[in-house]
Amino acid sequence: MEQIAEHPLEENLAAIRRLKQDYPDKVLIASIMGENEQQWQELARLVEEAGADMIECNFSCPQMTSHAMGSDVGQSPELVEKYCRAVKRGSSLPMLAKMTPNIGDMCEVALAAKRGGADGIATINTVKSITNIDLNRKIGMPVVNGKSSISGYSGKAVKPIALRFIQQLRMHPELRDFPISGIGGIETWEDAAEFLLLGAATLQVTTGIMQYGYRIVEDMASGLSHYLADQGFASLQEMIGLANGNIIPAEDLDRSYIVYPRINQEKCVGCGRCYISCYDGGHQAMEWDEHSRTPHCNTEKCVGCLLCGHVCPVACIDLGEVKFKKGEKEHALTL
Repeated sequence: MEQIAEHPLEENLAAIRRLKQDYPDKVLIASIMGENEQQWQELARLVEEAGADMIECNFSCPQMTSHAMGSDVGQSPELVEKYCRAVKRGSSLPMLAKMTPNIGDMCEVALAAKRGGADGIATINTVKSITNIDLNRKIGMPVVNGKSSISGYSGKAVKPIALRFIQQLRMHPELRDFPISGIGGIETWEDAAEFLLLGAATLQVTTGIMQYGYRIVEDMASGLSHYLADQGFASLQEMIGLANGNIIPAEDLDRSYIVYPRINQEKCVGCGRCYISCYDGGHQAMEWDEHSRTPHCNTEKCVGCLLCGHVCPVACIDLGEVKFKKGEKEHALTL
């Protein structure tokens, strides 16, 4: 629930100067947020003078006490464009506009940022939420002197939301080649690879480092290096955006066939999760042998949803027999 910063501006500017002096070869990005055009312009000027290499405009923090700042601004294309122009007046540095996920259509705001002079988009910031309620005190969490507030949720759970917005930005004809810095739930090299495959050119990690420390960045770099070698990529750049074309509108998906689950009985531990989920939340197609504690699929009832495979704790259920629906012409499939 923090606000802009816990330290005064002068202290933050001193930190920028010190970091640039100690690490002159590292790229230093300054995150700024103002309440009006004059503040945005002045902050941009000050961080450039302090030695920043790039500016990130925070149009997306969800818990600001002023409605002239944060995600309220990020929901207004007019304000985003105006403040981007102000930053460009105050500084010659490259500038990213950080988008809020607390909006229906991010593309409209991203286009406004581009018109205002932004050199790229950073997405996403945190998601407005209430994480928990203390059942004894009847107060939202975290508790601040007996009260709580709606605030920003981050971490692993927001990754699917971030990936969705990045995909939508990349599919817009005017934003397809606009640089994206991917943010949201990145903890492992696999997470990083997913963002890159959807078109993010750079990545940002905060919550993961808060939880596990800076060492995870080394693990990401190592894992990505091995992935590149395994996939035959000569550079990271070659993999950026390769997954975009494989994500299509729901109405264009091929629904002409069913894939039945295949159960590896040797790996099965007899927990019954697949049976319960199919019986209570699916199509009652999974049958259960009480004596051997093993599941079996009734293909007369199965619709191929693979709910059973998703809930299996030991991954003993995968894709099995393929059957084309009645009246559908058989054709080659990629499963």
